Amino acid sequence: MFEPIIPMEPQSSETIPNNEEWIAQIKWDGVRLLTYYDGTTVSLYNRKGRERTLHYPELLKISKYCTAESVILDGEIIALGPDGKPSFSEVMRRDGIRRLERIETYSKLIPVTYMIFDVLFYNGKWILDLPLSQRMDLLAKIIIPQPNVQLVTSHPDGQALFEAVKQHDMEGIVLKQKNSPYIPGGKKDYWLKVKNYRDLIAVVAGYTLNEGVVNSLLLGLYDENRHLWYIGHVGTGKLTKQEWRELSEVLRSRTVEEQPFVNRPQRHKDVYWVKPELTVKIKYTEWPKGRSLRQPSIQAFVDAEPEQCVIPAN
Repeated sequence: MFEPIIPMEPQSSETIPNNEEWIAQIKWDGVRLLTYYDGTTVSLYNRKGRERTLHYPELLKISKYCTAESVILDGEIIALGPDGKPSFSEVMRRDGIRRLERIETYSKLIPVTYMIFDVLFYNGKWILDLPLSQRMDLLAKIIIPQPNVQLVTSHPDGQALFEAVKQHDMEGIVLKQKNSPYIPGGKKDYWLKVKNYRDLIAVVAGYTLNEGVVNSLLLGLYDENRHLWYIGHVGTGKLTKQEWRELSEVLRSRTVEEQPFVNRPQRHKDVYWVKPELTVKIKYTEWPKGRSLRQPSIQAFVDAEPEQCVIPAN
């Protein structure tokens, strides 16, 4: 049996290389999954080395989708939301199952697709040092696409792919050097990720402290009835340590006893409520329906009227 490895990760980038040494792929909004097949047994592990073999029984008959005698495949598990696009919240419902007797039911309720993009071991040999282009050629030969197993396609024009991703409101793209090796265990600049961030202006209505300094803000937006709805916490972004300290003084002077939100945040322990007067521009990747913002970060405090910070119509 194989020992699970920590997969290679892309570094974040705000620029898209524009030369023939790079290819671009869609960044699927899913869960990283490596498939290990030693010729007898199939095992599945996530990016943290936690086993997921029982979570995805539809991937265990590897002969249906791969002709290798032994292999390690790298890819992403995705699940579609009601809008037909990959939904991180849906795939997490499936991946987060703890009562494994429910797997059969959930596999029907939340069908998944395995998007394969790399091969690390093939027929008894590690191929980590082979250039990416050769590993991809090998994948094309050994993978038999199925409705729930697909090869990730590559594109020569990263900028064009990114524009298409933005048009369809998807997560982003990954750019990879054609001649790059596979280096487990960390982020390498052979691979780059460029995310399709969205932004909005939200109202600050609460905060938490760490050793007397604000370390996260609770954000809200108004509905048409002037009710303020909690939409998430944010604790990262472009504020310096000094700005966080200064913000702490500002928020202390605006602290109130009563919660401003009509919906109580799940994480409300040790929260201090404030008058909903400050507004802040937030960058985020996704806002699943009925849930909090994903990966929000503070861009800047802005001079906007709080009542103009409203929930989008769609």
